[in-house]
Amino acid sequence: MSNYPLATNTWDDRELEAIQSVIDKNMYSMSDSVRRFEDDFAKFLGSRFCVMVSSGSAANLLGTAALFFTKIPLLRRGDEVIVPAMGWSTTYFPLQQYGLKLKFVDIDLATLNYDLKALASAISPATKMIMTVNLLGNPNDFSAISDLIKDTDIILFEDNCESMGAEFCDKQAGTFGVVGTFSTFFSHHMATMEGGIVATDDEEIYHILLSLRAHGWTRNLPKENHVCSKSDDPFEESFRFVLPGYNVRPLEMSGAIGVEQLKKLPSFLRQRRENARKFIELFGEHKEFQIQEDLGISSWFGFSLTIKQGSPLNRKGVVDKLRDNNIECRPIVTGNFTRNEVMKYFDYEIHKTLVNADHVHENGFFVGNSQECLDKEIRHLYAVLKSCR
Repeated sequence: MSNYPLATNTWDDRELEAIQSVIDKNMYSMSDSVRRFEDDFAKFLGSRFCVMVSSGSAANLLGTAALFFTKIPLLRRGDEVIVPAMGWSTTYFPLQQYGLKLKFVDIDLATLNYDLKALASAISPATKMIMTVNLLGNPNDFSAISDLIKDTDIILFEDNCESMGAEFCDKQAGTFGVVGTFSTFFSHHMATMEGGIVATDDEEIYHILLSLRAHGWTRNLPKENHVCSKSDDPFEESFRFVLPGYNVRPLEMSGAIGVEQLKKLPSFLRQRRENARKFIELFGEHKEFQIQEDLGISSWFGFSLTIKQGSPLNRKGVVDKLRDNNIECRPIVTGNFTRNEVMKYFDYEIHKTLVNADHVHENGFFVGNSQECLDKEIRHLYAVLKSCR
């Protein structure tokens, strides 16, 4: 029986050689390989600065924290942040942990990103930031969002952890906001064991990120920086702490793997988009399922299917059928995140209703995409779903 996994391994001998090169250097903590990967990834994005961290979740944490520690704080506790009702858990947790008030806005059933009319009506004089989540490889409509905030001081934060390589209007997703975040976990577009990246064009934020990443100390800062006064005494700088930071440094091995993975990323993206063409060909006009509408140039993290309203199908029956036929699937990220028990710890409000997020919560699922050709697997998926009653 055919097997259709959520993700497949992206490594070959080059990644193993990269790991061996770190072993040969006997330098396992963050060093030259991490810096090289950061530089290479910044060039790929067209961004001024990139900071590698231990995960995409850590990237969201540092990105949020950095906005509190600029000389004129961009965010303060109690500020209102608009968020989509669907995202990943650690899209939201750093915002809660820094005392922000979240306003949840419904999503669009076609794109799975913001319902733009709902977003427009949610913006208020109290709004300080909009968190965008590019879901399952699909970039938001940044032209429309930019128009909504063009005459305001509202900050744009871009969680791009599921959408590496996506583009909108010839610009890389993850570079539209003051901060953009990425993940290099195994199931994502490229893999570095665990890993994440924060991208920014703001030099002050970049320096804050460097300090927050490693204990809040000064050791990794340039002598001339936006965080602290200059010191030329390396002994004193060894343990000088200026910000309430973390230890979310990546391994040197992860940086070395990232250098090799990034060389392959363009070919990975081409194959993912080729797989998507086959998926759209079979499911684009499906009677029972709605698939995700590509807003720009999606990098197709996975393929979502939402049971249409009025369909006789139910998700449990469909999921059971997929499992019986060796097709891995998952809910579409968190569904309506506000339906999780963890919400009792949040300061939040729901803007109007979350009807679309509720529908996806109860009727949506996604299957995997890969850097490998999935023609056989997608046809198998189509045949199995055709047999659902």
